[in-house]
Amino acid sequence: MKYLHTMVRVKDLEKSMAFFELLGLKEIKRSDHEAGRFSLIFMAAEGDENCPVELTHNWDGDDALPADGRNFGHLAYEVKNIYELCQTLMDNGVTISRPPRDGHMAFVRSPDNISIELLQEGEALAPAEPWASMQNTGHW
Repeated sequence: MKYLHTMVRVKDLEKSMAFFELLGLKEIKRSDHEAGRFSLIFMAAEGDENCPVELTHNWDGDDALPADGRNFGHLAYEVKNIYELCQTLMDNGVTISRPPRDGHMAFVRSPDNISIELLQEGEALAPAEPWASMQNTGHW
């Protein structure tokens, strides 16, 4: 398993980026998603680019932030085999909130309700059961 990033939702992208820049972080990657109307901005300290913070900005606003508790998004980890790990987690009583239907991404929650994103290393695995037809459970 490899740590990827921590995601936080931000209400005012410019103010948030300016804050993280004051801490010494710089933008290292950005992707804008027109269809979903959001942007992902990855910022990291110089020399520590492998441990970024992901700022998620919804273009149409997130007026309840920060009061609604959605500002902290998730921890993300890249895994060798997403199906094997999800099966191990299920076998140990962990609910798969967002199953890896696409062979690429899944979400689970820690006992303290922290959202954890699991991403398949390299190319997505071919869709397989029981994952391909498994529905979401709760929030992720």
